[in-house]
Amino acid sequence: MPELPEVQTVVNQLNKKILNKKIIDVWSDWPKMIKTSNLAEFKKKIKGLKIKTVKRRGKNILIELENDSSFVVIPNECEESKISRFARNNSPKKFLLLIHLKMTGHLLLGKWRIEKSGAVVIPSDGEGSKSLLTEKVNGYVHLIFYLDDGSMIGFSDMRKFGKILLGTEKEIEALGNLDKLGPEPLAQDFDLKKFKGLIKGERRKIKQVLLDQEVMVGFGNIYADETLWASGVHPCRLANEIKEVELNKMYVNMRAIFLEAIKFKGTSIVDFRHPSGQSGFYSKVLKVYQREGEPCYRCRTLIERIKIATRSAHFCPKCQKN
Repeated sequence: MPELPEVQTVVNQLNKKILNKKIIDVWSDWPKMIKTSNLAEFKKKIKGLKIKTVKRRGKNILIELENDSSFVVIPNECEESKISRFARNNSPKKFLLLIHLKMTGHLLLGKWRIEKSGAVVIPSDGEGSKSLLTEKVNGYVHLIFYLDDGSMIGFSDMRKFGKILLGTEKEIEALGNLDKLGPEPLAQDFDLKKFKGLIKGERRKIKQVLLDQEVMVGFGNIYADETLWASGVHPCRLANEIKEVELNKMYVNMRAIFLEAIKFKGTSIVDFRHPSGQSGFYSKVLKVYQREGEPCYRCRTLIERIKIATRSAHFCPKCQKN
């Protein structure tokens, strides 16, 4: 599942490409991913809405939409009361489109034509069969947003676990369980004191704590393993028994790893791709995740993998003693 750096990479690239464009239509051959209505109602609600900005909350992509009603002075009706009433009735209405990529989902920017077999990518001029969007992993587009400039946003999801919600900010806050999410680890106000307070209050294994999105958002197996390795903390250590100096290291390493992974545009192990169709590059610098049986970069001891509550954990038995 895409983690904080992957989702932030998508958000960053969408903000460069789709702002102030209107959604004029929607196609889907798997409307079950739309959780707030059927496809017909979804299309009716979203058509004509303008994309104002794209944000991230945890592992959720939040696209702010607006109906773009604008104030117009009606000739011969310029009295202040009539103007203000007109402005009130026609003030822009705001909506949120929540997209959760789940296990294998990713958003793509391109163009597709619809055939009996589904959506088929149309390579840009000069790309031909070399287009990144023709890669097999990008070939599971089950939903398309058509934009008013002729471009399209495709949602490719091989396993069809992706989730889409549309509603007001208050509705999406509840339906998307955003109100239950923990703090953002890269937020300016998320300091060392807050981090320690969250970890010290837990009696579970530290790997379990890091994966709990109600404690703190953004972690998955990749960056939890990388943070714990960098900090010399065994994934089975009880959170409330981790020493102060180790917590200091975890806080610093967590933020540094997240920021570096965003710089490298995320990790692509199997499915994750940028909106351009390109892989993330952070997989080239991973220190421990999915390196079972390979030598530790610090001490050359072979990396091991264990199960913790159904989730895998990679660690160095020498550098990260339990």
